[in-house]
Amino acid sequence: MRKRFISALAVVISAVAAAVALVVANSPAAVAQVTGGFDFTRAQVATTGLQVPWGMAFLPDGSALVSERNTARIMQVRPGSSPVAVATVPGVSPNGESGLLGIAVSPTYAQDQWVYAYFTTSSDNRVVRFRLNAPQTQQVILSGIPRASFHDGGRIAFGPDGMLYVSAGDAGTTANAQNLNSLGGKILRMLPDGGVPSGNPFSGSRVYSYGHRNVQGLAWDQQGRLFATEFGQNTWDEINLIVAGGNYGWPTCEGMCTNSSFRNPIVVWTTAEASPSGLAYANGTLFAAALRGTRLWAVPVTSGGTAGTPVAEFQGVYGRLRTVAVGPDGWLWVATSNRDGRGTPASSDDRIIRVPPAGGSTPTVTASPTISVTPTVTPTVTPTVTPTPTGGPRACTATYRITGQWSGGFQAEIAVRNSGTAGITSWSVTFAFPGGQQITSLWGGRHTQSGANVTIRNAEWNGTLAQNATATAGFTANGTNTVPSSITCTAT
Repeated sequence: MRKRFISALAVVISAVAAAVALVVANSPAAVAQVTGGFDFTRAQVATTGLQVPWGMAFLPDGSALVSERNTARIMQVRPGSSPVAVATVPGVSPNGESGLLGIAVSPTYAQDQWVYAYFTTSSDNRVVRFRLNAPQTQQVILSGIPRASFHDGGRIAFGPDGMLYVSAGDAGTTANAQNLNSLGGKILRMLPDGGVPSGNPFSGSRVYSYGHRNVQGLAWDQQGRLFATEFGQNTWDEINLIVAGGNYGWPTCEGMCTNSSFRNPIVVWTTAEASPSGLAYANGTLFAAALRGTRLWAVPVTSGGTAGTPVAEFQGVYGRLRTVAVGPDGWLWVATSNRDGRGTPASSDDRIIRVPPAGGSTPTVTASPTISVTPTVTPTVTPTVTPTPTGGPRACTATYRITGQWSGGFQAEIAVRNSGTAGITSWSVTFAFPGGQQITSLWGGRHTQSGANVTIRNAEWNGTLAQNATATAGFTANGTNTVPSSITCTAT
């Protein structure tokens, strides 16, 4: 009798264990959020306080240039620091979806210092190039792209062939897309100086592909294939594999089409799920930033150029997402667009979020564009100078600032200033949380926490400060956002 009881009990235990294993295996909490080679559980807010960021490109020193659509400013962004305005582009006429849009850095920036921008004037959309210390001195690369308050396209990027690619919207006139004599509704390919390169599909024309409604994302994979995101009208948004001379069907087709004259997209979403803008590629995966969909779509790409099953990350977490790029640091950079008149901005918006590579190592990536130059930058761009410490008292002060809050958590930053009479090579800040708050993530530094006591130390790149120079570390934390009563800064 006892043996039968034990046997029956063993069967019950085995069944329960199997059920528990099944629940765990199917539980969302048990699924690691590593997608496309990036660990989305360790995402960090890199900077806050931007105003409708649109384009993003990287300088050779690893910092990002970010264009603001409505202000016409170009901001320089370093993780953990407040954005710094390095130029204001004259001639921009923002209205609705138009303004200062795409931005690109010359592949030979160390030699020529060229920055390229796509923006709306009072009469057209155009592409210009200039140097950051003289944005008013512009070379017009291409003008006469149709403009409107919507469907302006605007993404620009250098391809692996060294050519400049430009996405131009149909400007609300659908006939533009099929008219090869119009620049609207196209992806354009040109020399860095605006000339027509050899190998373009239509003789004497910059048109590379046509039949587009409103392309806002361009990215190349490791095979050099070009992909583009495209806004649909009412039904289907798209990612397309772009080929020279290809006709993508607008306005006859939206989404998949049975007409063999048109090329079909590799993936489609409803407009509520996507409204895709920026696009990046890394590790066999396309990353599409979704505005209305308020998520980042990760789309595996096969060797044949077809799409696997898309995965949504950040769904509803950061709001509208405009731009995504792979930085030279190997992290995925994502910009929000919550202050564009269609979002619900948090106090810290707009933001840039960085997602680290999985496993703590930098993946092999192909960024758009790839900058292969000596890492130097003009002094007019770099807001601080790395000093050689001299003799004299070394001291620093630290200021605590709350930059965002939500139910059960908040975001804050520590601004450190060299208040001494000599340069410093490192700093640390200590304070005690008055309400038992716990830091959940930190950028621009390193931290330790024991109970309520917190110590934040500089990162490798922001410890050296000249007299009166500043550095910033930011963090998110659980609990109520109460400012510590005492903050101590130590410099060496």
